[in-house]
Amino acid sequence: MSNKVINPKNKSILYFALGSTLAFILYISLVLNAASGCFRLDSGSNSLGLSFSYTLEMVLDFFAARNQEQLLCYSQFLKVWDIIFAMIYTLMYGSWILYLLNKKILLIVPTLGMVADWSENFSELLMIESYVAFGSISQSLISIGSGINSFKWIMSSLTYLIVIIGIIVVIKTFMVRNKSN
Repeated sequence: MSNKVINPKNKSILYFALGSTLAFILYISLVLNAASGCFRLDSGSNSLGLSFSYTLEMVLDFFAARNQEQLLCYSQFLKVWDIIFAMIYTLMYGSWILYLLNKKILLIVPTLGMVADWSENFSELLMIESYVAFGSISQSLISIGSGINSFKWIMSSLTYLIVIIGIIVVIKTFMVRNKSN
C-alpha cells in the first residue's frame, strides 16, 4: 500500500480530489449560501438536516417560523441545490479516500451518506407538503426523517474518520520513507 500512496499514477486522483475540494468550497460559498437566503432566519435553525435528529416539536417550530414563500423556497432548495451538494461532497470525500487509502470498498460509506441525504430531503419534502396542506405532520413521517438524518450523520462521521485514518497512513508512510533514506 505504501507504494500506491506516493505513486505518480495517483496524480490524477489527487488532482480530482483537489478539484472536487475546490468545487465543494466554491459551491458552499457561491451557491448554497445564496440559494438558502430566501428561507434563512436571523435566529433559530435554518436547516432540519443540520441537526443529528429532530422531533415533532422541532419540525413544527421550523415550519411555523416560515411563511408559505419561505417553505416553497426551502422545498426547492431540497429538490435541487442540496441534491447537487450531496453529489459534490461525495465525489470529494470519495476521491480523497481513493487517493489516501486506495480502497474502493470504503467508497460505500460516503455513498450511503449521500443516499441518506437524498432520502432525508424526500422525507422533508413530504413533511412540507403535509404541513402546508393540513397544518400538521404525522409523527411516523418525522420519525422516519429523523432516523434517516441520524444515519446520514453516522455515515458522515465514518467518512471523516476514514479520511483522517488515510491522512495518518500517508504521514506515517512518509515518515518511514524519510527515516530509511
